[in-house]
Amino acid sequence: MNGYDFDKTIYDGDSTVDFYLYSIRRHPGVLRALPRTAAAGLAYILGLRRKTAFKQTFYRFLRCIPDIDDAVADFWDAHRHKIKDCYLERKRPDDIIISASPEFLLAPVCRDAVLIASRVHPQTGLYTGENCFGPEKVVRLMEQCPGCTFEEFYSDSLSDTPLADLAERAYLVTGTACRLWPR
Repeated sequence: MNGYDFDKTIYDGDSTVDFYLYSIRRHPGVLRALPRTAAAGLAYILGLRRKTAFKQTFYRFLRCIPDIDDAVADFWDAHRHKIKDCYLERKRPDDIIISASPEFLLAPVCRDAVLIASRVHPQTGLYTGENCFGPEKVVRLMEQCPGCTFEEFYSDSLSDTPLADLAERAYLVTGTACRLWPR
């Protein structure tokens, strides 16, 4: 089995940012959450707020979207082309995709793999548990697949080193290029 990060690894860009921008265009009321998000972002940058708390404030914009399921479906209709060909060529039915992005956002395009992602309520933006990032990804993986290891692991970020350490071979992804993980 192979493991993958999602954003900038499988998906060309950051799906959460793209969904946010897409939502602003479709539902301008989303911008009402911007002042609170900006204040929470500054508090996070200054070390006064944890990442999960900041992201939970950011996801308050979801409350301004009348039908989140339709919005997510429409988003993927417009953005599915950003799934990288290099992933599509090597994907396997036993792949595990582990991402900090919200589970509800990635589920429609990750149906052919096991998906482990941040548990964010799609209507309220509230988290259930921690942001699925860094060492938390290993915690979540071991909860779902105890003792799991990967033949190959792919990510664009060194923050995924705890997952890379579980792989026989790990690759750092930059665009469509893959190089061996620095050890």
